[in-house]
Amino acid sequence: MGFDINSFFRDLSIMALPFLFAITVHEASHGYAAYFLGDDTAKRHGRLTFNPLKHIDIMGLLFLFLTRLFGWAKPVPVDFTRLKYRKYGPAVVAFAGPLSNFVMAIVSSVLFNILTSIDFNPFVASKIVKPIVLMLIFSVQINIALGIFNLIPILPLDGGRILQSFLPLNAAYKYSRTEKYGFFIILGLLITNVIDTVIFPIINFFIRLLI
Repeated sequence: MGFDINSFFRDLSIMALPFLFAITVHEASHGYAAYFLGDDTAKRHGRLTFNPLKHIDIMGLLFLFLTRLFGWAKPVPVDFTRLKYRKYGPAVVAFAGPLSNFVMAIVSSVLFNILTSIDFNPFVASKIVKPIVLMLIFSVQINIALGIFNLIPILPLDGGRILQSFLPLNAAYKYSRTEKYGFFIILGLLITNVIDTVIFPIINFFIRLLI
């Protein structure tokens, strides 16, 4: 089957806005959580913003278009040593990102159910409501996927930061040294289909629950 340029741009028009909104709010939430806990690093780097241009990572965007589900943004810089709560502050900052995705998924689900319950006239339904509904469906999908995927307890993912915060000091230090291997561990989990077997069913469960 050949490449369909029309389908590509149609999918792009549906996915782009929900994805940009999802990663922007995710990263900004990290920055605001850190800011409220005493670290203004994100603000000083101009990342304490909901402007998607400040957060876009081109490779992460391309990866989204290839997988139709996963992508990433540029991580917001955080100086964990400046947080008020040195022990659990990093966990709060880390969890702020996935939490924002879950909130956006729920909001998107509510709007989806409202729109699909209203009887619009055929023209409005096909030309206006349908594209919005498709965006809301993808918004639920991408936010649930980002939220759950980032909670995998592997550094540098948010789940790894959370786990590290709850480990004893010595164990946390040893665990922090695995961060340089994190990308390869995640890649290995993808190649061996562990992500498909373990994570995808969880993602799909919550997607079906919401839409």
